[in-house]
Amino acid sequence: MKSLHLADADDTARLLPLVAALHAELGFGTDATHQEAALSPLLHGSPHGAVWLVGPRRAPVGYLVVSFGWSVEFGGMDAIVDELYIRPGVRGRGMGGEALNAVAQALKQTEVRALHLEVNQLDDAALRLYTRAGFKARDNYIYMSRKL
Repeated sequence: MKSLHLADADDTARLLPLVAALHAELGFGTDATHQEAALSPLLHGSPHGAVWLVGPRRAPVGYLVVSFGWSVEFGGMDAIVDELYIRPGVRGRGMGGEALNAVAQALKQTEVRALHLEVNQLDDAALRLYTRAGFKARDNYIYMSRKL
């Protein structure tokens, strides 16, 4: 995908309004200080994740965040799509799916063995997007979290 760019610290000002929009849309209740503190390590080269801008670098229409972990089941490093956002005005044009596929292909060239994500079971549009991008629900599994 030509319009997918690995973000760095120079992209902070373009990225933060997109993150704020997603967090507001989903009701996360985070503020600008929280969002910038959470993104900053990834934009400064942390090995724990990466951020990509979707669309033109100077005027992105979305972003994708991946965090890295380890899976004995999958035999090595795995990754989780932590956040994927495309501006509402340009949704439905395939950019989210293209971004997911491009990142999956890039990660496949590294040591990452599996790419995971979580989705609201009632969000039909997101379910269709992720299914088209090759993600499958795992029988008898649900994604659970414990906030620490």
